[in-house]
Amino acid sequence: MTVSRALKNPAQILPEARERVEAAVAALGYVPSHAARTLASSRSRLVAVLVPSLSNAVFVDTLAGIQDCLGPAGYQFLIGNTNYSADKQAELVSTYLAHAPDGFLVTGIDGSGTLLQRLATARVPVVRMYDLSRAADEWSVGFSQQSAGFTLTRYLLERGYRRPGFIAAQLDPRTMQRRAGFRRALREAGLNPDVEILTKEPSSVGLGSALLARMLEHAPDCDAIFCNNDDLALGALFECQRRGLAVPGRIAIAGFNDLPPSAWSRPSLTTITTPRYEIGFQAAQLLLQVLDGQPPDRNHIDLRFTLTPRESA
Repeated sequence: MTVSRALKNPAQILPEARERVEAAVAALGYVPSHAARTLASSRSRLVAVLVPSLSNAVFVDTLAGIQDCLGPAGYQFLIGNTNYSADKQAELVSTYLAHAPDGFLVTGIDGSGTLLQRLATARVPVVRMYDLSRAADEWSVGFSQQSAGFTLTRYLLERGYRRPGFIAAQLDPRTMQRRAGFRRALREAGLNPDVEILTKEPSSVGLGSALLARMLEHAPDCDAIFCNNDDLALGALFECQRRGLAVPGRIAIAGFNDLPPSAWSRPSLTTITTPRYEIGFQAAQLLLQVLDGQPPDRNHIDLRFTLTPRESA
């Protein structure tokens, strides 16, 4: 009992006894059994986190927010990279359920609802990140991707651009919602949303350059480009510079997410600023409330977005 208390709550043990326990632990190389603790407490103190990419700075910021919330609460988290694949997501859910996590934080969920059903059957709470659910029995933290796409497109139209195009990669659900906002803004302005270049290829700066070249071939009269993320936008900007096309004189470029390089490019990049860190932190906070049996004030937390106009559009 003394050893157990020394390992779990060392402040409750007299210093002399604590030092003896620590010396024995060091000599034996003892590591407490997480599985045994889980069986004893019915809590694993683990949270499974699924994100589409570990190299994308968007999700790195979100993971930092999750860590800053879960760490002080005594939780560890398992990180899974779905690589924008529904099949990989399903595989990771199966793998992580075997570790008996107390909950899941998920960016994106398969459209069929099969995974949500499975997690509900396993009685594991799930908080969705970036996507705002409308279901009363779900939890989500994010913002309206469609509204963000609409806002950026309307800004381009208000600046006088009449033939804007949309380029996108990955084509995950969040991207397609941004596209829906783009198309809605054009229709409301009486314009035809037919200037698009879409690819399922992984997003990158290099791909942005290639897609800009394809756009100019497809629609040489295009006067503005809405890129579904900042990587593509920076690539498009570099391609314009390589071709000697003035930005925004000949063509405007706009991105999405407001990654750090966007403010320092030349010209600086007009974009949508997203609350990436706050999404991670507040999603983890919401999950902790659910796990502690505290009814949250809101099941769905809209952290909104900010239009950040700069020099490129």
